[in-house]
Amino acid sequence: MAEPDAGSHPAGRASGLRDARPAGLSVRVKLTLSYALFVVIVGVAVFALGFLLLRFVPEGNLYADSGAFAPRRTDLVEVFVRYATWTLLGLAVVGLGGGWIVAGVMLRPLRRITDAARAARDGAFDHRVALPGRRDELTDLADTFDGMLARVTETLDEQRRFAANASHELRTPHATMRTMLEVARSDPAGADVPRLLQRLDDTNERAIRLTEALLALARASRGGAIERRPVDVDAVVTELVAELSGELTGESAVETPIGASALVAPGVRILRDRVVTVAVTAGDEILIRQAVGNLLRNALLYNVPDGWVRVSVHVDGRHVIVDILNTGPLLDAATVATLPEPFVRAAARQRGRGDGTGLGLAIVASIVRAHAGRLELWPRDGGGLHARLRLPRT
Repeated sequence: MAEPDAGSHPAGRASGLRDARPAGLSVRVKLTLSYALFVVIVGVAVFALGFLLLRFVPEGNLYADSGAFAPRRTDLVEVFVRYATWTLLGLAVVGLGGGWIVAGVMLRPLRRITDAARAARDGAFDHRVALPGRRDELTDLADTFDGMLARVTETLDEQRRFAANASHELRTPHATMRTMLEVARSDPAGADVPRLLQRLDDTNERAIRLTEALLALARASRGGAIERRPVDVDAVVTELVAELSGELTGESAVETPIGASALVAPGVRILRDRVVTVAVTAGDEILIRQAVGNLLRNALLYNVPDGWVRVSVHVDGRHVIVDILNTGPLLDAATVATLPEPFVRAAARQRGRGDGTGLGLAIVASIVRAHAGRLELWPRDGGGLHARLRLPRT
């Protein structure tokens, strides 16, 4: 068996890049040399100033009236050069030693950040810098790095949960089909073939819808891949309401996940509040249509007999707002807050709704985020849900 390539692993690639760089001076050495050089330059400047002052001393020995000796300029220069040289050497030593200590103190937070980055590289995303002290550039860097690690940890945990839930959801219909086939194979004479084929077709259709929902969720998560064009949100909502209203009355020839299915409670109506306004946003019309359609179908599926779904579109400053309210089971705020997560279904919303994928609101949330918008959900007084799409207005 071939040995795995170390360069294929992130840690291996990082180590390879580090080894490929030529060795150089450490930052601490560079800072130390900089401090020492600065001190020496200051000393040289003082030295030059002294020479300038010595120009005013006259040449030759001067004798005061008292007979005292006055040194000439040459004597002063000789003494000044000797002591200034020793002083510069001392300043260089002090600059190197003091610079080394000061650089070590200043770079200590960077070592903590490097240790945390190295731990994260090795997979320990729970490690944090937690740099103490008042706010400055280094504490800002440490706090930003800790926030990034927290975000990465949250994203990885969410991806793990999503992968586990997706695997479970995709395995369920296939396991169901295998069980039905095994039962039919064990008793071929007693198998109800038409019923078996119908159940296999229904289960396979559910698997197809789940796969398409996963693909839509992946596409909606790629915000940079969206081609932005003007979209008339009011027109999109009007078309969807007309289409779904026709399906509820059996007058639509368009086949959708709802159709004439008995999943929708009897007597449910769609009410459209019309407000004459220009509600245009920039984005992908197909994705926006899917987001609004998912909310409408969600409101129809999780409703009560003789209930209603009320839809309105209006603008609020810089946003286009789509409000969708529906009657339904009682929901609390904590439950509603979890509904946009993948595969989350409230207990009150599961009864009699066994064919759902649990991805409808997750897809809506991803589409809205990709369009720089926001999905807002509230439990409606008396039961049901109030969903609001908030999209940037153009």
